[in-house]
Amino acid sequence: MKRSAVLFMLAVAGLAIPVDAPARGSGGASPDPIAAAVADKTRSEADRALDEGRKPAQILAFAAFKPGQVIADWGGGYYSAMLADVVGPKGRVYAVVNGSRWKADEWEPALKAHPALRVLAVPPLAQALAPASLDAIFANFEYHDLYWESEKYDYPHREVPRVLANWFAALKPGGSVIIIDHAGPAGDPRVVAGQLHRIDPARVRADMAQAGFVFDGESAVLARSDDPHTLPIFDASVRGKTDRFVLKFRRPL
Repeated sequence: MKRSAVLFMLAVAGLAIPVDAPARGSGGASPDPIAAAVADKTRSEADRALDEGRKPAQILAFAAFKPGQVIADWGGGYYSAMLADVVGPKGRVYAVVNGSRWKADEWEPALKAHPALRVLAVPPLAQALAPASLDAIFANFEYHDLYWESEKYDYPHREVPRVLANWFAALKPGGSVIIIDHAGPAGDPRVVAGQLHRIDPARVRADMAQAGFVFDGESAVLARSDDPHTLPIFDASVRGKTDRFVLKFRRPL
């Protein structure tokens, strides 16, 4: 069996875990894969309840992923199954999740219903994608967590430039990164992330530019003018109603 080039390098153990290559079947793609993905009856009621605020159809249209692509869903969760539907049977979606927090039974229904979906449960400090293995990286509400530290939830200190250097290397030339997050105030990103679970979009753009990525557009579909950016995202007055930014970047050809 051919092994995919997508590997997670377990630096602490000196091991590499291979994952299988995308299927090369002849199944036809849906004429509207985004609409089909959002309408998929296997999606949970909990996820469907979030659709009004997260607008997945508009987000996936902005991302412009294509059938047959290989995508890393950084953090995994709400979008993983929908991404798997969009890339179809010839593609692959790897949900990259924190190994110490992964619960296999929670993922079992999605994995059974979506053959293109795989879960890569790896400790944060061992998450490293192999060079030129991906067409895209999708990070939904996960970028600020690169700056967040929590012993309780096993989020150790991470060097963000090192993570982004790995993202850059993992993407094929022309590959894209989509980042969705809760807009936060300017300031030390570790303080902002630690106190509010937000991040300044200007900080994200500066980080990505420093890593070599080129800004490729943004969407205001999740923007809200009534969010003060100063409250934690779990505060009852803003929970589910935060101002969110949607940015797209590319690795240059």
